[in-house]
Amino acid sequence: MRVNCVGAIIFDASDRLLLIKRGRPPGVGLWSIPGGRLEPGETDADGVRREVLEETGLRVEVGALAGTVDRPGPGGSTYVIRDYLATASEGTPVAGDDAADVRWCPIDDLVRLPLTEGLLESLTEWGVLPAR
Repeated sequence: MRVNCVGAIIFDASDRLLLIKRGRPPGVGLWSIPGGRLEPGETDADGVRREVLEETGLRVEVGALAGTVDRPGPGGSTYVIRDYLATASEGTPVAGDDAADVRWCPIDDLVRLPLTEGLLESLTEWGVLPAR
């Protein structure tokens, strides 16, 4: 079974990336970009806006698709994750829903955090982050 998911790649004016610390499986305790499963009938853009608002309290403008990854899910399912560039338009980040924490992270600090599997590599491959 394929499960459609979306994520938001959001930078602030200081080029820091918005990260959430996952509070629920998969990836409990790991840092990732905000996102999650689409609800039935929901567009990608609507899902990105809802997930970011639920997890961080921020309202966002959804931009271009940055890239897509497949990740294994429970019971042999596959999470099909489409990550979009987005811009925060309103609010101050506060952890909510299944996010245990939220923070703006300088790009150089990403290598020091326990990130979800493949996040750094995908963002680099898509040209969102500079190659190291």
